[in-house]
Amino acid sequence: MSRIGNAFDHGKAFITFVTGGDPDLETTEKLIYAMEEAGADLIEIGVPFSDPIAEGIVIQEANERALSAGCTTDKLFEMVAKVRQKVQVPLVFLTYINPIYTYGKDKFMSKCKETGIDGIIVPDLPYEEKEELEPDCLKYGIDLISLVAPTSNERIKMIAGQAKGFIYCVSSMGVTGVRSEIKTDINAMIQLVRESTTVPCAVGFGISTTEQAAKFAALSDGAIVGSAIVKIVAQYGKYSEKPVYEYVRSMKKAISS
Repeated sequence: MSRIGNAFDHGKAFITFVTGGDPDLETTEKLIYAMEEAGADLIEIGVPFSDPIAEGIVIQEANERALSAGCTTDKLFEMVAKVRQKVQVPLVFLTYINPIYTYGKDKFMSKCKETGIDGIIVPDLPYEEKEELEPDCLKYGIDLISLVAPTSNERIKMIAGQAKGFIYCVSSMGVTGVRSEIKTDINAMIQLVRESTTVPCAVGFGISTTEQAAKFAALSDGAIVGSAIVKIVAQYGKYSEKPVYEYVRSMKKAISS
């Protein structure tokens, strides 16, 4: 089992997300330390990309800020290598297929292993096309994280049966972003997952409040929060370390209670 399994060893996992290089790589590094200290069990790092089709406006703008500040994939790898010397929690890249192909599949996965990235999430890679990346992931011991969505239906069991690391259960249709209400029958999705695998399943997309996090973590193995954290970074910029720490600490407390 990869290091990702450790995130779920001590109760419900709280998984956080930050866009790499927003507003700069030095701040991203500080935020990763702060999130781990505040209780994050796994940290997703977004690889900035000019066309992040699964993202709402909050993360789109974060990608634009990171790219404008000069963040590149190589610079992000350098930062991750530095962070990994201090951080114990699993680290996962959220990226798209185009940046991986542009960088070179084998080179990208090799650098993930070298720098301490444990898995990748690729929202625009359909399950049916996972062979595009899976052999390269297996070669370097990188977990290719599976996503299941409300429209996956009968495919959920099939996807879950071959999942690695953890399963990302998408709570809502559409793009990422804070939602005041999530109406999807998450419990039914989780039950289908658990009929096919013991791989942990965490719920994301739209979670922003302590009440939402506690509700969906209770149904699954953990909660994932991205846009709400990125909004804090957008508001405070280089000074977002403390407010992000406080937010993550409150969310972790909520799902643990």
